[in-house]
Amino acid sequence: MSASPPQLGGIHHVAYRCRDARETVEFYEKHLGMEFTLAFAEDEVPSTGEHDPYMHVFLDAGGGNVLAFFELPQQPEMSRDPNTPQWVQHIAFKVETLDALLAMRDRLRESGIDVIGPTHHGIFKSIYFFDPNGHRLEVATDIGTPTQLAELKRVSRDMLDEWSRTKKAPRHVAWLHELAREEHS
Repeated sequence: MSASPPQLGGIHHVAYRCRDARETVEFYEKHLGMEFTLAFAEDEVPSTGEHDPYMHVFLDAGGGNVLAFFELPQQPEMSRDPNTPQWVQHIAFKVETLDALLAMRDRLRESGIDVIGPTHHGIFKSIYFFDPNGHRLEVATDIGTPTQLAELKRVSRDMLDEWSRTKKAPRHVAWLHELAREEHS
């Protein structure tokens, strides 16, 4: 019998590719208020030894979370997975209040950025937009009650099991969508 894996202490950083490191840093500083904290540049990749010059930049996303980007000038132009819808892969950030979410939406729009939302997800509301690299971003604020969150947790395993058998959306939490519809009526 193998030992349990060690307890993780959180996410150290999440890394994505960017077209231009400076443009990316400036976007996240200006529009999301992130602090640019670190930059590494190498000609060889430490983990593989490959010659592949890169700039690796790190931004403080708050709460001990770090978002990083690689600029890879000698690699083919970046693209996205054509078999995955554009709305699926995204980076979601958190703000504490609905007022903060709406203020973020207004600031982004004033800067000429197309913003969708707020979208009501039952237990949170969020806005969506794209960074200069084509990465979809989300900013969300939690609105769920402790009772709603407990119910979601209670049925999560049942929902996963049903989905695994049927590949059809389980109806265990249909009330989430009803909450959103009620708000729009």
